[in-house]
Amino acid sequence: MNVSRKSPIWMPVLFAPLLAMKILSSPAEDPGKKAQLQQKQRAESTAAFLKIIDRARVPLAPKLTEVGGIDGGKQFHFSFSSDSENRVPGILIEPADAAGKHPVVIVLHGTGSSKERQLPLRKELAGRGFLSVAIDAPYHGERAPRGRSQYVQALLRAYMTRGEHPFVYDTVWDAMRLVDYLASRSDVDASKIGLIGFSKGGIETYLTAAVDPRIAVAVSCIGAQSFRWSLEHNAWQALVDTIKGGLDGQLSAVLHDSDPDLVRSFLDRVVPGIDDQFDAPAMLPLIAPRPLMLINSDSDPLTPLASVMECANAAKKAYAQSHAEDRFLLRIQEKTGHTVSAASRRAAIDWFARWLTPAERRVTNDKWRVTSGE
Repeated sequence: MNVSRKSPIWMPVLFAPLLAMKILSSPAEDPGKKAQLQQKQRAESTAAFLKIIDRARVPLAPKLTEVGGIDGGKQFHFSFSSDSENRVPGILIEPADAAGKHPVVIVLHGTGSSKERQLPLRKELAGRGFLSVAIDAPYHGERAPRGRSQYVQALLRAYMTRGEHPFVYDTVWDAMRLVDYLASRSDVDASKIGLIGFSKGGIETYLTAAVDPRIAVAVSCIGAQSFRWSLEHNAWQALVDTIKGGLDGQLSAVLHDSDPDLVRSFLDRVVPGIDDQFDAPAMLPLIAPRPLMLINSDSDPLTPLASVMECANAAKKAYAQSHAEDRFLLRIQEKTGHTVSAASRRAAIDWFARWLTPAERRVTNDKWRVTSGE
């Protein structure tokens, strides 16, 4: 005789009240345990990311040379060893009032740019009393004597061998080593280090701040985006174009626009986890409760607004849980593409001034438009 495993139709009716009573009588989730779980998850994500970018630490062996005065301060060229094979060059501007310790703001450039092209912003920062610093990313500026082709070849090597990480990740390591150098200087207040980056540098900014608690304040400009969202919504073409830089050849063959699986494979090899564990919606919350400002545009194909909002909402939730809602701001530039306006740059400087300088030295501008991320 066959016996049915199905329950009689009256069984759900009988047990529904009992189930409801169990749910209602269950104790509320312990906020303390929830916080501990979140802290554990944050620690695991940080450890996993640092494991990818980690390399043997060597003495910094810094070198510093004054290269002449500028309006608002003195300018120095410096370099330091980020590992046994690479030295990172940079430019440092010391404010006119050089006495004592100063808050510092690090500036990270975008793809195809260099530390020199950030001079106007750094002069403004120096004029507001900050010590300002910019470095060249791998295969950019001084680190690419043969031009952009070196960067393309490095990306290809990373794809083929899974060795270095020239797109984004290696700069995070360099930025962390830069913080090591700055902390060793007698004119730097190591508790007041800010970080701002543009485009690729914007991605590097939130990743660095997420895994290095020494970054006290962060501003990510036209960089916050969800790689996962772009892949799922067929919105990755603009990202691919900026990585390729419009160049033909082997890299274009690897990243041709017709195959999203190839793009996913490329990202997995060159920046593993960028569309998953280390995507912006997962990493931005790790910065809370330290002050964070996102500057994005409403018409930027590289950072689609829906993708930006997913990132912002994840960050906003984390700051609310930390009771630090006033420390997160999203600034959306209206009718703007992949660029940062002069008004947004001023807003970024005001953000650093608000959180890194004493109240009596602050100069603020309350006219900038900020949205809440809703």
